[in-house]
Amino acid sequence: MAGRGGGGGRRGNESMAPTQQAPRGRGRGSLDARSTSSPSAPVSQLSSALELGLTLQTQQPTVARASQLKSEVKTTAVQQQKPAASSKAVKFPPRPGYGTVGSRCMIRANHFLVELSDRDLHHYDVSITPEVISRGVNRAVMRELLDKHGKTDFVDRKPAYDGRKGFYTAGALPFTSKDFPVKLIDKDETGTTIKQREFKVSVKLASRTDLKHLKDFLRSKGKEAPHETIQVLDVVLRESPSNRCTVVGRSFFSAGLDNKTEIGFGVECWKGFYQSLRPTQMGMSLNMDVSATSFYESIPVIDFVAKFLNLGDPKRAASIQIMENDLIKLKKVLRGVKVEVTHGESKRYKVTGITSAPTHQLKFLAEDKKEKSVRQYFQEKYNISLRYASWPSLQSGNDSKPIFLPMELCTIVEGQRYSKKLNEKQVTALLREACKRPNHREESISRISQFNNYQNDRLAKEFGVDVKSELVCIDARVLPPPVLKYNDSGRDRTIRPRVGQWNMINAKMYNGAKVKFWTCLNFSSLSEQMAAGFCQDLINMCRNKGMDMNPIPVFPVWSSHSRQIERTLSDVHRACNDEKKPLELLIIILPDFTGSYGKIKRVCETELGIVSQCCQPKQARRCSPQYLENVALKINVKTGGRNTVLEDAVYRRIPQLSDIPTIIFGADVTHPSPGEDSSPSIAAVVASMDWPAVTTYRGLVSAQQHREEIIQDLYKVEQDPEKGIVHSGMVRELLIAFKRSTNQKPQRIIFYRDGISEGQFSQVLLCEMDAIHKACQSLEESYLPPVTFIVVQKRHHTRLFPSNAAQTDKSGNILPGTVVDTVICHPSEHDFYLCSHAGIQGTSRPVHYHVLHDENKFTANSLQTLTNNLCYTYARCTRSVSVVPPAYYAHLAAFRARYYIEGDGAGSSDCGSSTGRAVRKEATPVQPLPPISPNVKNVMFYC
Repeated sequence: MAGRGGGGGRRGNESMAPTQQAPRGRGRGSLDARSTSSPSAPVSQLSSALELGLTLQTQQPTVARASQLKSEVKTTAVQQQKPAASSKAVKFPPRPGYGTVGSRCMIRANHFLVELSDRDLHHYDVSITPEVISRGVNRAVMRELLDKHGKTDFVDRKPAYDGRKGFYTAGALPFTSKDFPVKLIDKDETGTTIKQREFKVSVKLASRTDLKHLKDFLRSKGKEAPHETIQVLDVVLRESPSNRCTVVGRSFFSAGLDNKTEIGFGVECWKGFYQSLRPTQMGMSLNMDVSATSFYESIPVIDFVAKFLNLGDPKRAASIQIMENDLIKLKKVLRGVKVEVTHGESKRYKVTGITSAPTHQLKFLAEDKKEKSVRQYFQEKYNISLRYASWPSLQSGNDSKPIFLPMELCTIVEGQRYSKKLNEKQVTALLREACKRPNHREESISRISQFNNYQNDRLAKEFGVDVKSELVCIDARVLPPPVLKYNDSGRDRTIRPRVGQWNMINAKMYNGAKVKFWTCLNFSSLSEQMAAGFCQDLINMCRNKGMDMNPIPVFPVWSSHSRQIERTLSDVHRACNDEKKPLELLIIILPDFTGSYGKIKRVCETELGIVSQCCQPKQARRCSPQYLENVALKINVKTGGRNTVLEDAVYRRIPQLSDIPTIIFGADVTHPSPGEDSSPSIAAVVASMDWPAVTTYRGLVSAQQHREEIIQDLYKVEQDPEKGIVHSGMVRELLIAFKRSTNQKPQRIIFYRDGISEGQFSQVLLCEMDAIHKACQSLEESYLPPVTFIVVQKRHHTRLFPSNAAQTDKSGNILPGTVVDTVICHPSEHDFYLCSHAGIQGTSRPVHYHVLHDENKFTANSLQTLTNNLCYTYARCTRSVSVVPPAYYAHLAAFRARYYIEGDGAGSSDCGSSTGRAVRKEATPVQPLPPISPNVKNVMFYC
């Protein structure tokens, strides 16, 4: 510590069947009081706004409608608030039966059966005064309490503690409420007392439960999951690892030598394990998986700064002056980090900032009330001559009483998670460490189970919890791949994929787009001759695959410097317009260094209205046929074409899709990277525009409050002083676009919603289903097409492993199309795991699909088959993908939109808002997204 003082101191060519009347929606009572309305009217009765393809419906306010308007406006406002407490009572649809389609196979899952004995569970509330934020300190206090009173007041019971307020026992304690004084003594490495703290711990009986309700629920006799009971058992199984490991969310990490790997810039990867107790069809299940995340290296701060700023050898960097932009980066990365001083007494401080001035300029008011420099202070008191005096100091405390800590005298405390956005090199290194082939991952999980030794865990025995040691075996099925339809002009008119992939060597795009006016911009070091050769090869590939591409560009290759991107884009746009040849496609060879992609997309899509295709210079140099084909696929859909469609869609034989006009939505919300506490979250909604083919998706995006998970802009109603009541919103606009594209209104809605966790199911369903209904009824009061709302979950830890080596793909993973709807799935609700893709590296992650609302009454077979088949229609490659394309496209659209407001520093997290929510004093006004040009918005610009 240097002392306290006042110194010194970032958008169909298929013909459509005659419109049929939509079936009546069912089961909406709890979501929308108007669900008893008559079935949807035929197209001829659709409102004028929908017939004309208008994006807004207006109504002049009258006295008679004043109260209705007030009600509507109020109702819409409710969507943007937290849902009512009654959201917990929402019932999700029961499982309609089990799937039977596909060939059977045996697989294993990283779930372990948990058997339960009858126990009388008691929940006590714990209050520690003064209040402590750290779970670690809370645990230390409770350990001290049990050491002193365990055999007496706690009658030798072995309690489970969650580190906050939850304290659980298997049996009653001899009191209902009692206070205990606890003295916590901190000692240094020599055993000398360095700090002593006193606490009052109040333990009070909160509730009592048994396992009957849980067992009834697991046998599908109980209607609601007894969450409190499950929580108790989960805490029991987390108690032992919580006491010996660093806890990050639901994962545990320890600092053993075999568990740490440097990933660069002062950050290291720690390998640990994840565990979660879940109710399943086989009973309670413990889901265990390997886990990896980033931590700060426990190294001297000087070494961290040298690594983070890439200064080289820190011993030679003492005289380097840290520049202002680097200082800003350091403040951001070190704020909140705990350091330990290496001089005098061993003390720890939390970094609150970094001084603007170098250390040699810092002064403070010493104990004798005299002003003293930090440099002088350490020389006189500790006989330490500061070598890095030209560097700033760390600052702890607050601005009024800062504590200056010279960097060279501080070491970063071990076990602190690095939650900032990782750079490209760090991500690559982390993925390399976390990526395990299926057999290796399964072996690691088995070792974790053995290491945790739940069978002999004293606390588990106390609560009657018996965790089996073997991974559970499952009778799964492999769904057959769909037949894909290509253009009849090609040699291969249809293709059946093999093991999740296929090629287009003898096939042509189903609908090749027509591009008359295009040119190329080159921002790289490629010569104009090489760039022109690349463009010619790319155009030839597009033409060979079925596109009607003009072989001659509007202008020859237009080369420019990367520092003139915006001006060059404007110049080429203006020049083409002057020639009366408005650009339909702009091919851009990116600069040799990263950092321009976001700017290019923002300018092209929101300012100039140009459809663009960016290409990496290294790929332009190689000019491989596979790369050219993949880019051609993207160009085709961006310019209004379709690469392939499902053959069953063409011949109208997809159950619960081909019979009546059906629109498929995909929705996602992406959040700012961890550590960003002000950037808005981005919501994206896409919808199919080419029924019955369901291949082309139009996308819309919207900014909303930071880390808000519920999509706020699905439907809106506003009061305009001139127009009166104005209805808008993304669902409404996409319904209108579907009518304009197909000349039919949707009579069935399938809504795939990505990015929400189980704890948010009720909230999201209530708010977003209500918005979907209101969007439909804003077009016509009786218009209520039946909706199926399906959550798409990628961020889970269930992994599936093959039991038979003959039933694997090239990577050793389970076969694409593997589906599970038994054993590890929900005891009564409609959910399933689907691995729709072939593995490339590591262990394939199946996607968990959970049906939260189903007015279309899907069977297990029809929904599983539809979802799997859609995964073969992804536009950007000739492989099936892991996530159903509507959800995938929504994610891409949301990620693209972040470039519009953050540039190339954009980073997104698709985790639910229940994790990593930043603590802010008040809501920051949302920065609206710049509008996307209509000609861009009408095609799949985000591909």
